[in-house]
Amino acid sequence: MIHYLRGMVTMTFDGGVVLETGGVGYKVFVPDNSPLYAATGKDNITVYTEMIVREDDMSLYGFHDNASLELFQLLRTVNGVGAKAALSILSAIPVDEVKKAIIFEDSKTLTKAVGVGKKTAQRIVLELNDKISNLKDLEQLSELAEQTTAESERAEAVNALIELGYSRSEAISAVGAVEDENLTVEDYIRLALRGESSK
Repeated sequence: MIHYLRGMVTMTFDGGVVLETGGVGYKVFVPDNSPLYAATGKDNITVYTEMIVREDDMSLYGFHDNASLELFQLLRTVNGVGAKAALSILSAIPVDEVKKAIIFEDSKTLTKAVGVGKKTAQRIVLELNDKISNLKDLEQLSELAEQTTAESERAEAVNALIELGYSRSEAISAVGAVEDENLTVEDYIRLALRGESSK
């Protein structure tokens, strides 16, 4: 099986790139947010690949780094998640964000991907939580936990302001204007209200 190809990206198409190596142009499907799209004309580009062979199709999927390839392969182990769904997830959400969503059981984030519904997202979280967690060391997990906690506190503060009569856009704007980080929900609300009253 081909693990990676190295060559020149000669052209792009909707959903992928053509990588020429050894005089052969390989059609490679890549995520929509892949930096490989910007590599047209550059030589010695390494593309980490996964070839998927079915009775009626043979396709090559490629990624700019090995971490993205590994996550793509892991997503495909989930029942009901095929290559297209896995690629859709990696097209919509950065690799680290996908891992964070799985670790902290945030299935809602995964539904941002086209074709990934609530049940599929929940299944991904359920089946991959332990596997993803094992890929992270304690320091990285700690950093992700801090980021997620801060995001959660801000989200709760936004919901609280909405209950006080703010529109969602006003609440998001008010909380977003608070530059301090790692505050409690009450602190975010207090500072957001103070900022609004000073305008």
